Amino acid sequence: MIPEGALERIAERLRGSRAFAAKADIAATAARLGLDGASAIPVGDDCAAIPDGEGFLLLAQEGFLDAFVDQDPWFAGWCGVMVNVSDVAAMGGRPIAVVDALWADGDASAAPVLDGLRAASERFGVPVVGGHANLSSDARRLSVAILGRARRLLTSFDAAPGDRLVAAIDLRGRYREPFSNWEAATAAPAPRLRGDLELLPEIAEAGLSRAAKDVSQAGVVGTAAMLAECSGVGVEIDLDALPKPEGAKLERWLLSFPSFGYLLAVRPPDVAAVTARFHARGIAAADCGQISEGGLVSVASGGARATVWDLAQKPLIGCAPRRVTA
Repeated sequence: MIPEGALERIAERLRGSRAFAAKADIAATAARLGLDGASAIPVGDDCAAIPDGEGFLLLAQEGFLDAFVDQDPWFAGWCGVMVNVSDVAAMGGRPIAVVDALWADGDASAAPVLDGLRAASERFGVPVVGGHANLSSDARRLSVAILGRARRLLTSFDAAPGDRLVAAIDLRGRYREPFSNWEAATAAPAPRLRGDLELLPEIAEAGLSRAAKDVSQAGVVGTAAMLAECSGVGVEIDLDALPKPEGAKLERWLLSFPSFGYLLAVRPPDVAAVTARFHARGIAAADCGQISEGGLVSVASGGARATVWDLAQKPLIGCAPRRVTA
């Protein structure tokens, strides 16, 4: 149990974190482009979901911080595939292929990024089918895009009051210093990685959830806030129930990016079935919160709670299809 004063400090730190502030970039960019959750293809999801026949094509792209690519280029290349397949899975889809755009200062600078990209491509079973390369750049920079397909979607727009918030996170890993990246994938065998990702489309196709997001650089609470904003709801996260690695400091964990981490909105009768699917594959999963009406994003412990964000007063990513009401 977290003392109430400490809970307020956690909420304040999350609210003022760089991870939360960076999400404002989404709002500014979407506004400039005239896009939001009410656009023909809703903006705010992990992928753009484009209707195609009886399902959806999924299109996503990730760019990486220059400091990350510079300090850990092999892992940056690996993440180029990993974070994109995670986005596709979060939408209830399966990946098809990726393309990359790489800037580097010569072959030696590019090599570790490309080696990491290739290693992840082979391990996840997702081919690299093209892209762009500039080896006459003054710095290493990387962006990777993915194409996938879903039969039935999980979206950021379908969490509903009364749903429970389920967190599923692979804790079989370690921090990859100096960043708060919880790395649980590079040593895992290919069948395990691919089978774990298959859980999300299976859950979608079984009708056990309609709304999900993968845990991003904004951490568990920031990701929950984005889900709440897009769905026009509020969310309270029980920090006592949240899966957490043994020995990890809570404040760091709440701002960590796990290599396999998802939040799902689940109807109460289906929680046991959803968590059981993750447990069967050795992944920690727990009911760690409630989804309600209104726009408050809060954290709770031992009966005490603290507000992190009030979406009714200040949107986070500016992608809600309708105004959140208090």
